[in-house]
Amino acid sequence: MIVLDDAHWGDLESLAWLAAFAVRARELPVLVVFGYRPDELPDGAVEFRELVEGRSTRPIPLHALSPEAVADLVRGSLGAEADDVFCHECWVVTGGNPYETVELVAKVQDRGLVPDAESASLLRELGASARGTGLVKRLERLGHASVRLAWAAAVLGTEISADLAATVAGLPPAEALSAVDRLRVARILTGTRTLEFVHPLIATAVYQAIPPATRTALHGQAAWAVADAGLGVTAAARHLLETHPEGDPHTVRQLRAAARENLRLGAPDAARRCLERALREPPAPEDRADVLHELGCSALLTAPATTVNHLTAALEQPFLSPELRENATFRLAQAFAHNDELGKAAAVAGAEAARAECPRARLRLQTAHYLWLTFDAHETQASDRSRRLARLVGQLPGDTIGERALRCLRAWDATLRGEPAADMPAVAARAVGLSYTDPDWGFELPSLTALAYMYADECDRAEELFGSAVDECEKVGWGGAHLSFGFTLLGLVRLRTGKLAEAERCACEGVRLAERVGDRVPARWYAVGLLVDVLLSRGRPQEALRVARTYDFAPPYPNAVVFPDAQTVYGRLLLAHGLRKEAEAQLTAAGERLEAKGVHNPTWCPWAGHLALAVAEEDPRRARALTARMLRRAERFGTPTAIGEALGFSAAVAEAGQALPLRERAVETLRRSPSRHLYAEALIELGAELGRTGRTDRAAGLLTEGIELADRCGAGRLAERGRAERAGMTATTARSHGSRPSAQRGANTAEPSRP
Repeated sequence: MIVLDDAHWGDLESLAWLAAFAVRARELPVLVVFGYRPDELPDGAVEFRELVEGRSTRPIPLHALSPEAVADLVRGSLGAEADDVFCHECWVVTGGNPYETVELVAKVQDRGLVPDAESASLLRELGASARGTGLVKRLERLGHASVRLAWAAAVLGTEISADLAATVAGLPPAEALSAVDRLRVARILTGTRTLEFVHPLIATAVYQAIPPATRTALHGQAAWAVADAGLGVTAAARHLLETHPEGDPHTVRQLRAAARENLRLGAPDAARRCLERALREPPAPEDRADVLHELGCSALLTAPATTVNHLTAALEQPFLSPELRENATFRLAQAFAHNDELGKAAAVAGAEAARAECPRARLRLQTAHYLWLTFDAHETQASDRSRRLARLVGQLPGDTIGERALRCLRAWDATLRGEPAADMPAVAARAVGLSYTDPDWGFELPSLTALAYMYADECDRAEELFGSAVDECEKVGWGGAHLSFGFTLLGLVRLRTGKLAEAERCACEGVRLAERVGDRVPARWYAVGLLVDVLLSRGRPQEALRVARTYDFAPPYPNAVVFPDAQTVYGRLLLAHGLRKEAEAQLTAAGERLEAKGVHNPTWCPWAGHLALAVAEEDPRRARALTARMLRRAERFGTPTAIGEALGFSAAVAEAGQALPLRERAVETLRRSPSRHLYAEALIELGAELGRTGRTDRAAGLLTEGIELADRCGAGRLAERGRAERAGMTATTARSHGSRPSAQRGANTAEPSRP
């Protein structure tokens, strides 16, 4: 069990982390309990509100204490002789609030009142001093030094150092010690060297009672006191955020240092707030570009459009070093890409590469230029770009990080174009080594290497790499687009290997994380497309349609190349619902777009197979031409998965009598494939084909093997189809045997019943 009280006082980053943790903890045998005041949750705590107010949770309101419970508290502290009138008045005065009841009983003890009807009339005045203005007046009666110390403690927050509070309050040690004693006696503070408020409500009341100008000044004093005490820049920054801008360079440096530390700790939103405050200070002209660059980078994963604005402004500043220009341009291109503006991403990186004088910077920006061209769905010079990239990689002499980055691109480009997969592992092996969270190179490049392994049927290696990607992102606190991509691509590998239930869970997590980034951005197209594809593979077309409608998964499609291809998945969804003409239009358009871009690998995007199924009834010749070309390209690529899938589509649209040898070959080929789902489908299709030709003994074995494998994959509808084929074949066999006369049947034996 994990219990957290007073969640409403958590900062936004902590609440967002808690919400994400609670969602994932549903898979564990753990009870997570949050205590919070609904009306005091921060406005920006969107994820936490969705968690505690969603349909999957059951908020349990805490009710006030009953009169009987208050009487028990009173008598437990003041003695059994406390009469009913006194106890009832305690309940009336406090309204059953546990804190106020305990405070009221403590004050009765301090005053030495007898708990009887005569003293009951004094309770209202005593109760008022435990909250609101009554508490403030009680504090003021303790003297100026006590008030200053209580204010300083309220500003510092929790686990308050007595010495630090005295420094913030501006009190000498002896006077501060005396003030602490008075506050302790008055039940406002407790503790000795480390102080805390007796109750959080007291801390809130004291903090709110501080005059605004004084509160701001105390936060300023607290910032320097915390820094001088060696408590770290993030602790000091919490107070600097509450101060007024004064053009202080030291404040800017402190806030920038705190932002770097927050990013290191995985709190990009906290880093963003520090940098926004630093920008308002404002920084010196020569530092402004750096602050804008850092601010843009902090928002990249969750607000790419905001990043574009900040980085564009940074590049317009007069004091801009070549290194800063390179970094800002690289990040600006990445932000454009995350915002589905691939043409701009490639253009800004290419323009800066052309003007860069440093060879390392030029190589890095060239890589970014090629990367975003590769991801641009509307690229017009794809073949030329592929030739230039292949030539450039062929000239690379070593294994520097920049050269590895280009090899990542080369491996992926060759995969898309359908070049022989046997050549991929050698290129990919020399590309491995880039970190997914490398600030200089980004998440996308090492992901392409993992994808190249996956499509080359080395799925174990791909799953290992994407698992590392998720781990890296979580360790550094990347909870936006990149972590969404990580889960989505891990799900893609699991779909590829036939772990459909695991693929669905990954896709759902990818969708949840992508929701933080925005609507109709690449991260969401990736995640939703995968989820729809998985649901269709599991035989749940109605659920897939609901997901598509919920997330607006429909034309117009993104400018980015996404995996799986959104238009192809949408065409497959239409086909699953019997909308053949609409599916034909979408799949034809997808094929034209991918052909124009030089994407010929049928296992990356099997649009041609699905299109063949859509047109097979009306135009069987076209259907067979489509699958024949798909099979040729699959054989060129050379993986068992690609060839086996193409054979399956070919068999589905083959002429009468031609399907059986294709299905035999598909089973034999997919036996060597990591795609257990495709293999299960091939077994069931071959078993059904053999059953129709009367070869029932072998057919039954294939169907049984296919059904068991489909169940393990989580492909329920496929398993049901296999069972139906097996049952139908068994029934046919039974009828066939039942129709023959039996030598043992006597004259009075009844006809056998038919199933």
